[in-house]
Amino acid sequence: MLNYIMRRIGQALAVLFGVTIIAFIIIHLLPGGPAIALLGPHASAQQLHTFIVQNGYNKPIFVQYGYYLSRLFKGSLGYSYRYGEPVTTLLKNALPNSLLLVGLSYMVALVVAVPLGLLQAAKRNSPADNTITGLALIGYSMPVFWLGIILVVVFSSTTHLLPPEGPQGGTIAAALQQPLAMVLPVATLSIVTIALFSRYMRSSAIESLVQDYIRTARAEGVSNTRVLWRHVLRNSLLPLITLVGLSLPVTVSGAVITESVFNYPGMGLLFWNAATTHDYPLLMGCVLVVGIATVLGSLLADLLYAVADPRLRRA
Repeated sequence: MLNYIMRRIGQALAVLFGVTIIAFIIIHLLPGGPAIALLGPHASAQQLHTFIVQNGYNKPIFVQYGYYLSRLFKGSLGYSYRYGEPVTTLLKNALPNSLLLVGLSYMVALVVAVPLGLLQAAKRNSPADNTITGLALIGYSMPVFWLGIILVVVFSSTTHLLPPEGPQGGTIAAALQQPLAMVLPVATLSIVTIALFSRYMRSSAIESLVQDYIRTARAEGVSNTRVLWRHVLRNSLLPLITLVGLSLPVTVSGAVITESVFNYPGMGLLFWNAATTHDYPLLMGCVLVVGIATVLGSLLADLLYAVADPRLRRA
């Protein structure tokens, strides 16, 4: 088991290193640049040149990447051009809010999607199954920003039941003190995730229902409810465990849009502001955090799957 864990960690570090290279090159090849974004279109050529030289953007890109790695190994991600603060400070303030949003969305999605998937499997091809399947397809195919706007129109502009913005204040404590303001952002992310998880749970449960051990349990007089929750659920969760880890980057990317729609002070809003101003250090910091989240999600899925299925430890 230890060898399996160490091998997976080594692979994760290699992937993360590759992510930093690709992201650094792509970000620095974007048209425009931080000089114009920060100094404005009316800045003189001398001002733009001075900014570029002071920040090393006149050097070859591999030299710039070397400087970035040296700072990274020292624990520094540089300073944000827009905010004038260390990137680590900005990320430290925004990351807990995003973790709260994504965590709550995952909790809601799992609590709703797992019973829905079991219900669909137990009532396969019934009107209930077809209805839930149709709603899941609509929820999964709907763009996150469009779904968020619809929820705002229905529950804020029309019925005035919920605030149109996410909680303000910039801290988890402030967010928890405004529970109604969390409803729409969490619902926006949860609906898409529920649609995805329920479909996989349904397919996995249907596959489990035709296994011999299920027929044996039913032949022994075990009730359908006990069969579903004690036998089918346990074996159907294995694919879902993998999906939870692998879907993390999709959820994080959805959080970027969701936070922008609801003006929620998290990583997504920070990334959006950095992208619109070509704030290279902040952009790289956000990409690094998302890359770490993606790699950790995949690594966690592998480890949980290995715990659930001991055969994989020898793979």
